[in-house]
Order: sequence, then C-alpha cells, then structure tokens
Amino acid sequence: MANFDFDQAEGLRRMLAGPRPRIVTFLSATPQDDKGAMLVNLGASLARAGNDVLLLDAGAGANGVAARLGVAGGASLLDVARQRCALNEVVHQVPQGFGVATMAPRGAAAPQADEARRLAKTFDVLVKQSGIVIVDADVDDDGGLPLPAMGSAEIVVQVSNSATSIKAAYCLIKRLNHEFGRRPFGILVTGASETEAKVVYDNMAQAASRYLALNLTSMGSVPADEYLHRAARLGRAVVDAFPLAGASVAFRELAGRFARSAGPALHSTGRSNHFSA
Repeated sequence: MANFDFDQAEGLRRMLAGPRPRIVTFLSATPQDDKGAMLVNLGASLARAGNDVLLLDAGAGANGVAARLGVAGGASLLDVARQRCALNEVVHQVPQGFGVATMAPRGAAAPQADEARRLAKTFDVLVKQSGIVIVDADVDDDGGLPLPAMGSAEIVVQVSNSATSIKAAYCLIKRLNHEFGRRPFGILVTGASETEAKVVYDNMAQAASRYLALNLTSMGSVPADEYLHRAARLGRAVVDAFPLAGASVAFRELAGRFARSAGPALHSTGRSNHFSA
C-alpha cells in the first residue's frame, strides 16, 4: 500500500527543488567539422525555440566548438577553479543566440585530484545557472569523460552512414559501456536521408542489444545539405540563414525532440524501436 504522507513529502521536495538542469554530452564518430556544425545548429535551433542554451567545449582537440565560433583562447572553467577569474567571465554570448564556454585551455595538463574536484564543482554551479547544457566532449584513452557529471548525463553519439563511422560509433559505445556500465545511449545520424539513417540506427540498435545488452534510442537524423555549408561560410546557423532548407527543418524537429525529452527519455527501461527524422 502506498505511503501517502511520504509521497506528499517527496512531491513537495521536488517542487521546491525546481526543475533539474539538463546536460547532454555529445560524442561523435564523424569528422570534427561535422560535429561542430551539428552542435552550432542544434544550439541555435534550441535557442530560437525559447530555450536557455549553453555549449561547453570540453573536447581535447584544437578545433572544438569554441574555436569554430571564434571564442576560444579566453578564460575557462579551469581558470575559475584555480580562482583566476569569475564564472561570469567564461561565458560568451554568440550571434547564434546561445552562450559558449570552454572547460580548459587547449593543451593544458590534466588537473590534479584537488583541482579536478574544484573543476567539477565549478561545472555544477555553471549548470545550475543554465537551461540546457550541451557538452562537446571526447572520450579519453581509458574510456572516460572529462568530468563525472558528463558521464551520468544523457549521452548522444553522432554517426554518419559510412561504414567507417558506424564501426567507430559502435566501438565508442562499447568503450563507454565498459567504463560506465549498462545504460542507454542516444544515436543521432547526420549526413544521411531518413531512410539511410533508419537503417544505420536499426543495425546499431540490434548489435548493441545482442552483443552488449544495451538500449539505444533514436534521436533522429539530419540530411546532407549544401545550405549547411553556405550558412557556415556566412557565420550563421542554417535555421537563421536558410529557414526553408531541409537541414533547417530537421534541426527544428531535432530541437523540439530534445526540448520535449526531459532527461528520462534516454533512461527508459525498454529498447526503443521508434525512429523519426
């Protein structure tokens, strides 16, 4: 029999706590330029839909989303953790409508234990001040992510329809499974038609279920579109520069899906067989 007093108290605690911050960690088995274009356009689409969006560049490469948007090289979260600057100095608002921050300077040595804890706390504070936090991340040599919170957040793997990308995405999921244990992952297929993307997702979902006992969730797809490149050359998001382009339609639908799925969508107990572009 349900304990009504307990349920009431728990419900009150949740109401007072307010909505949980939304963190989505993006990993990719596509070229860095493809990943950067996807993140910028997804961020812009979410922002245009009225969401408070922050993109955090936590990748190891020199060409992350911050560099793509021309805001690399400034103060980082690691600088805040080292008490060299204030948190509000690390977030840059970009014309695409969202904020961008960098976790650490490129080439910076890995933080020591105490410093890593301060960095994790700094990230937690930043997240609480934001709506949706999109993390541009890479997996390290041991299969881990830059901060523990990124591993416990929603994780989405970007993949194309090439055999090389599909193999790399599956290997990436296998490493994550070894590091974090059994948990669901989102799959986003880019540079492919809806039909091609469905085949990619279905094959990956079947393999993950059979060999890893993992649930994959389709996050949709974005088609190859020359307007993406034209918008990038203009320094704009495709949804702003070319709102009727196929990629713009896909990103608006993708943004709506991300905004509607409030965390538990990627943590369902059953395998999702649904795919939509």
